[in-house]
Amino acid sequence: MRVLIAEDERVLAEVVASGLRKEAMAVDVVHDGSAAVERAMTHDYDVIVLDRDLPAVHGDDVCRALAAGRVPARIIMLTAASDLRSKVEGLGLGADDYLTKPFDFPELVARLRALARRTPQAVPPVLERAGVTLDAGRRQVFRDSRYVALSPKEFAVLEVLMRAEGTVVSAEVLLEKAWDENVNYFTNSVRMTVMTLRKKLGHPPVIETVPGAGYRL
Repeated sequence: MRVLIAEDERVLAEVVASGLRKEAMAVDVVHDGSAAVERAMTHDYDVIVLDRDLPAVHGDDVCRALAAGRVPARIIMLTAASDLRSKVEGLGLGADDYLTKPFDFPELVARLRALARRTPQAVPPVLERAGVTLDAGRRQVFRDSRYVALSPKEFAVLEVLMRAEGTVVSAEVLLEKAWDENVNYFTNSVRMTVMTLRKKLGHPPVIETVPGAGYRL
């Protein structure tokens, strides 16, 4: 899952980003509304965590712009205002969910995962393919009932491959979905991560390399 955090409280933004990365999410961070619109229009995010009171461009206007631009990412709006009217207004602007500050981090994670599943084709919380079971909520992977310990990046790559349901996923798509904007697109990170992931999942191998195209599970 790739997430954009648009939050002007820099300490909060970095704490949340660090926590989400430990949950195997790729996270980018911006601190004002204009940057949020630019990033959301440029990159393929699954969910956007949008502070309502952003500088430069207000969070409400960001939400309107993304809705007008038909950006497919789900939006969870953050605000200190907890009254019903504020929630109704936020949802009316095009947000998919609304969370008031202060919030519990596990709740934010649960809401992000729930929003990411709300795609045109519903994605179940537990993915199963080729003897591999991936439980995104519990961050657990099993191969033929054997627990497989994965790093956050390995978990993220596996989740992207399993969501593809047997179609080929290019290295570029894996970089877009499992790494953040600071990734070097000429790196061999994808190849090395797939190699270690394939080794941990064991034999017979379930991740196929499709020459010139990418990877398939």
